[in-house]
Amino acid sequence: MTVFQRARSQEQREVRRQAILGAAAAMLAEMPVAEVTLNELSRRAGLAKSNVLRYFESREAVLLELLDSAWQDWLVQLDKDLAEALDPAAPVTGRCGQLAEGVAASLASRPMLCDLIGAQAAVLERNVSPQVAAKYKRASMAGIGALGALMLRCVPELGQPDAVKLAGATVMTTGALWPHTHPSAAMLAAYDADPELAAMRLDFTATIREVLDVMAAGLLARGAA
Repeated sequence: MTVFQRARSQEQREVRRQAILGAAAAMLAEMPVAEVTLNELSRRAGLAKSNVLRYFESREAVLLELLDSAWQDWLVQLDKDLAEALDPAAPVTGRCGQLAEGVAASLASRPMLCDLIGAQAAVLERNVSPQVAAKYKRASMAGIGALGALMLRCVPELGQPDAVKLAGATVMTTGALWPHTHPSAAMLAAYDADPELAAMRLDFTATIREVLDVMAAGLLARGAA
């Protein structure tokens, strides 16, 4: 554990902030959001809890900022992933399927991002000030707009408004689906014990791919009508 002296300059304060965010990211590589505590985060960052709260007003504020950072990193990677996944010469239905498959696979490769999205509305937005909430929502809107722009580039036939709707649906579906596809130990045991219950277990990648493909097709059909 690194022990910091009091930060006196803006540069030193930014070092502290990044240390806290880095410690939170390391914890999320080992455990789900629900198990991340402010006490353990402070210990790993090498700061007293009161010092952590000088930089972030709550555990949730730390995780919201980490979510925004993880989202931005994902968009950079997704841009590359979609460039490889998409065949510009394919018919529009084929490109919708390729888009859905590329987004699903890229999300599945980033469990920390998906876990944070899954906890966003029910947990992370519940213990922050209006100022922090507004700052995050503005960043979230910009992030969804950037995702919509990537989707529009892949399927221009969608049009900008529907591409943004598809991007928003990606976030909502990820948030709802991730917890269901990563059940507790008790649920896993129940699935193993009863084959009928096991039918309720969903695969994240396959399910979100299907949802996005169907929604894209529906948006296109509605636009044509």
